[in-house]
Amino acid sequence: MAAIQISNVQKTYRSGGKQLQALGGVSLDIEQGEFFGLLGPNGAGKTSLISIIAGLNRADAGTVRVAGYDVVNDYRNARRNLGVVPQELVFDPFFTVRETLRLQSGYFGIKKNDDWIDEIMANLDLTNKADANMRALSGGMKRRVLVAQALVHRPPVIVLDEPTAGVDVELRQTLWKFISRLNREGHTIVLTTHYLEEAQALCNRVAMLKAGKIVALDQMQTLIKRISGSQLRVQLGNGTLPTELQHLLITSDTDRTQARYAFRINHHDEVEPILASLRNAGCTLEDLQLEQADLEDVFLQIMGSSQGDPQ
Repeated sequence: MAAIQISNVQKTYRSGGKQLQALGGVSLDIEQGEFFGLLGPNGAGKTSLISIIAGLNRADAGTVRVAGYDVVNDYRNARRNLGVVPQELVFDPFFTVRETLRLQSGYFGIKKNDDWIDEIMANLDLTNKADANMRALSGGMKRRVLVAQALVHRPPVIVLDEPTAGVDVELRQTLWKFISRLNREGHTIVLTTHYLEEAQALCNRVAMLKAGKIVALDQMQTLIKRISGSQLRVQLGNGTLPTELQHLLITSDTDRTQARYAFRINHHDEVEPILASLRNAGCTLEDLQLEQADLEDVFLQIMGSSQGDPQ
């Protein structure tokens, strides 16, 4: 049984007589124990999908199940199995950090939860703020409390919606260390983020949304290799770029003394023919770098495509 099952989810917003399709038939299974990335530009439909998973919004069509429980027809069990860290900083200004977490425990009928609350606070570096009022905390500390609230009932599925937006490096490192530990212990993690280097380092599999539809879905390394390939960067002291290499060219930067070129390659065995063409053309090679493509290359390529790669 998948941790999250999304089947043909559609959502359209209506305002002022106009319609905006936020989700256009999204289908996706996220397996138990995955660290899964849900990526896309602003307006792609990520937050709308998370709101439907969390039961905060209803789809116009389609179904969503969390740990096998329908988020509409069996919302209590679905919500018990889910922890969501929202993108917005939402907090009650009248309680301390510990009181906030105790109240959150009470919403799920959990009593005598202080041992777990203490462990969460210790792992998120909140212990010295336990008795501080929420309104007195910095934005980064409030973000940590939101994460703690999502974890207080020990949900098997955790959704993080831009959890490190606008926070410092220290919080990012603290958060990812704790979340990675929970993932190793069997928790399913779903992450949306604009920090693509974080997604590449943490996620095993990724889906990309564009205009409310999935345009890419694959294992992280498979997606990087299949979509983007690598780049061969060369710096030439003299000579003219052979015409047979023009179709591989990504970028060029030339002046009177030197020329820099970047070529797209899909396999390492394509490097030698490029170098041979340069030698045969009388080019003098001054520098060479082989760069592996990363998630940002993939993201820009897919989002810049007119049709993407529909799944």
